[in-house]
Amino acid sequence: MIDLIKKTLLAGVGATIITKEKVEEAMQDYIRQGKVSAGDARLMADKIAEQGRKEFETMSAELAAKLKELAEKADFSHKARIEALEARVRKIEQALAARESGPAV
Repeated sequence: MIDLIKKTLLAGVGATIITKEKVEEAMQDYIRQGKVSAGDARLMADKIAEQGRKEFETMSAELAAKLKELAEKADFSHKARIEALEARVRKIEQALAARESGPAV
């Protein structure tokens, strides 16, 4: 029954985060319709809200890890390009220095 109610709530609110208040509002409708008792509604509301909080925390942690990974990759890519450019500049500077110190024509 909890899964059915949870799916109904999720379908009803779309991709928004379900707050405990939203769950309790929906549970009040179920109580008025006689589908669940007040005690069961409170337990279900608490359980659904807790599950939603845990899922949100999990998704937030996964997103943070992915963003960190992408930032590190981007930083590594820029670092490699900078090092390659610095090596080219050193090579050009060495070539210019060799030309300047060479025999005068």
